[in-house]
Amino acid sequence: MSAELPTGVVLAASVPAPSIEYHILAPILIVFGAAVIGVLVDAFFPRPWRYPAQLILTLAALVAALVAVLLLSGTSTTAAVGAVAVDGVTLFLQGTLLIVGILSVLFVAERGPLPRPRSGPGTWSRAAATADYGMDAFTPQASAVPGSGAERSAATAGITPTEVFPLLLLALGGLLLFPAANDLLTMFVALEVLSLPLYLLCGLARRRRLLSQEAALKYFLLGAFSSAFFLYGVALLYGQAGTVRLAGIADALAADSGAPTLALLGVAMLAVGLLFKVGAVPFQAWVPDVYQGAPTPITAFMAAATKIAAFGALLRVLSVGVPGIADDWRPVLAAVAVATMVVGAILAITQTDMKRMLAYSSIAHTGFLLTALVAADDRGIAATLFYLFVYGLGTLGAFAIVSMVRETDGSEATALSRWAGLGRRAPWLATLFALLLLSFAGIPITAGFVAKFAVFQAAAGSDAGLLVIVGVLASAVAAFFYIRVIVLMFFTDPPADPPEIVGPPAATTVAGVAALATLLLGIAPQPLLDLADRAGEFVR
Repeated sequence: MSAELPTGVVLAASVPAPSIEYHILAPILIVFGAAVIGVLVDAFFPRPWRYPAQLILTLAALVAALVAVLLLSGTSTTAAVGAVAVDGVTLFLQGTLLIVGILSVLFVAERGPLPRPRSGPGTWSRAAATADYGMDAFTPQASAVPGSGAERSAATAGITPTEVFPLLLLALGGLLLFPAANDLLTMFVALEVLSLPLYLLCGLARRRRLLSQEAALKYFLLGAFSSAFFLYGVALLYGQAGTVRLAGIADALAADSGAPTLALLGVAMLAVGLLFKVGAVPFQAWVPDVYQGAPTPITAFMAAATKIAAFGALLRVLSVGVPGIADDWRPVLAAVAVATMVVGAILAITQTDMKRMLAYSSIAHTGFLLTALVAADDRGIAATLFYLFVYGLGTLGAFAIVSMVRETDGSEATALSRWAGLGRRAPWLATLFALLLLSFAGIPITAGFVAKFAVFQAAAGSDAGLLVIVGVLASAVAAFFYIRVIVLMFFTDPPADPPEIVGPPAATTVAGVAALATLLLGIAPQPLLDLADRAGEFVR
């Protein structure tokens, strides 16, 4: 006679093993796998071999992940027991992130001494020709005290930091998962995975180390607060719906006839974490300080990739999780969009540092993107996807050009006054930068104009005409500080000791690709618009 099991005890054999669709998760798994291998390379490879091995591994992984995304084209399903959604929006954003990632790796990988310019005003000092003032943007010994003898010895020895490559891959893996997360716990895990490597990377600048470490600390502390708000929002939404699955939350809200108080509070808390990542007002205070203090390649990567992934996650939460209470969150999101556009445009005018000006420009663009989210329809989703692609490439190109204007000690000449007369001394570089700035301003025949027109059209079609008016006025204000830089470059005399212009191959490639894409998508945007329109559907 068989013994009976105690009440509440379940045989392990009766619990089915979860099904993991590895081929559907391939882009994310490839990037995370390469990051783990990169850590092993740094641990076991001889130092001279680490840099080429890490660079080849990182680029190969990103290209392989991009191919995997292309092979998944047309897929609309969930994976990992429904925790990850692979649909048109996910694949479009992952493809955009991987393109941005490949260009960012090229920018990060720039190495070697600064080239010696011709003799004359603004030439390099003797120290500038040493390894301590090379193109490498990262400190050779992050654990050393800034300015210490240990750090100088590491620089003189020509030590090349290679840990940035696995950190970048880990961050990119989290970024790929973030907009694909189909439940709130997976989204939180992705948020932390993408954030922690970025906190470290922000503090690794080779020059102005104290400013870099201050930026990393600010980003870490404020990011920790925002993550706590996000997690509190997850708890409140679970209390309302009894599930953390986005589709389950939507079904619970649709079935509940009462006032969804916990859901409204949960969405508000959740929005704090997501709006912090995109740099929306009133959660934008970290943006200018972190963008200025971080190494410029990391600033470019953050400004482009983090915004792309965070907007993808915000789109999924609003469109899949809480569309039933859109009448409650749309007015609040519209107010945030207005404040973000106005604050970003006005404060950018007062900036005298190029990186801080681009940071406030990024805030203004966040406001423009939020106008499309307020539309809360398929047209708004497609407009957001197109805008994110255009903005990501343009931002990478702009920061790549910033890294090419150098002082005599090898540091970047970010003061606006140092850019006077740049168009006479380096017309090709000034022309590329002017094209990107005109795109940011939304001038016709550039991709930025098409992107802004798309988001404003989506907002106007959903009875958000006031947002469009504010957006047009904010764009006019923003055009002032963009054109001011163009006037400074082409119609102002250069300073007595002008900075030098360098043309390293990687940064030049990134700037050239960004400028070419900006021009082509401004002249013939329809293929990408059609792709974004077809991709603008979510799977539940």
